[in-house]
Amino acid sequence: MKFMGFRRPDGKTGIRNHLLILPTSVCATTVAFNIAAQVPGAIAVPNQHGCCQLGADYEQTLRTLIGIGLNPNVGAVLVVGLGCEGIPIQGTAQSIATSGKMVEAIGIQENGGTIKTTAKGVRIASKMARQLATLQREEVPISELSLGIECGASDFTSGLASNPAVGVASDLLVQAGGVTMLSETTEFIGAEHILAKRARTPEVAEKLLKIVEVTEIRAKSLQVDLRGGQPTPGNIEGGISSIEEKSLGCIYKAGHSPIEDVLAYGESPQGKGLFIMDTPGQDVESMIGMLAGGVQILVFTTGRGTPTGSPIAPVIKVTANGETFQNMKDNIDLDLSSIISGKESIEEGGKRIFQEILEVAKGKQTKSESLGHQEFGIFRIGSTF
Repeated sequence: MKFMGFRRPDGKTGIRNHLLILPTSVCATTVAFNIAAQVPGAIAVPNQHGCCQLGADYEQTLRTLIGIGLNPNVGAVLVVGLGCEGIPIQGTAQSIATSGKMVEAIGIQENGGTIKTTAKGVRIASKMARQLATLQREEVPISELSLGIECGASDFTSGLASNPAVGVASDLLVQAGGVTMLSETTEFIGAEHILAKRARTPEVAEKLLKIVEVTEIRAKSLQVDLRGGQPTPGNIEGGISSIEEKSLGCIYKAGHSPIEDVLAYGESPQGKGLFIMDTPGQDVESMIGMLAGGVQILVFTTGRGTPTGSPIAPVIKVTANGETFQNMKDNIDLDLSSIISGKESIEEGGKRIFQEILEVAKGKQTKSESLGHQEFGIFRIGSTF
């Protein structure tokens, strides 16, 4: 099986061809958006961090910003900084440039403020956009695909139908030589021992159990019980009774493939197969971590409905709740309620999802893309100082 993608200088393949305007701090975000607004096809992301961060928290933000720039769906990057923030402007650009793609950087302080920097940025970005427009899709094997799997606003149908069906699609991609990534460590709690049995090695199993332990310790350090926020009020209203039930439904998304490794937030996998990424249960921050890890496409199951999208990758929305599909038909791509009604098997639903992944990889727009949903947020693991 093959699809048509954009081959990058580092050998990776994008299914989209974005020009990214990347601010290194909150102070540069407005200028980045001003530039993107004047260059057709350019996308800016709202980075609200980038300064007064320390240690592992700083490293995670830096790793995420660089990873977003390295994502194969991004064809060129203009890094925009203020000039005195913690995240290095030139260092970020240089790390992204190791991929061989077009990268430039500008600073607001050294270019005379908002108006002059915006004008210079527009000139640079416009030249990049013209070069990107000349790139053509070429045929590549499906093994070049990397899939992120997410769930949000779940209800009782998620664990019964849509999540297991996504698991089928995940297994199909792994069998074809691709990469899939399961996220949301918070939603492994109570089911982590089941996932750990599928680890490729005892060391990988230990890493998986450790990230769950650390998540619980982090909550306790704040003197709160995770079970006060998981399941969410919406989950409970949708028929999910406990965090363990939610977790058992969540892990179905990973199918039955062995787990190759456990990744830090924003870390890229080495090799092929199924990987776990340590992300929060908050949908947007979880998806951005996987995008920084290199996934080109996401499948997002929802029982109650959510419009969440992504700035650089298509998000395929799937529900097995027929009422939700009718209520949010503008936002949801696939209706799997036929599994709940007994008219379709989980295997058949999974094959439909897999086929949709291939169509979107070839260029079909998802509903979140067509509606302009470009939500962005970086997971913080420390205080601001």
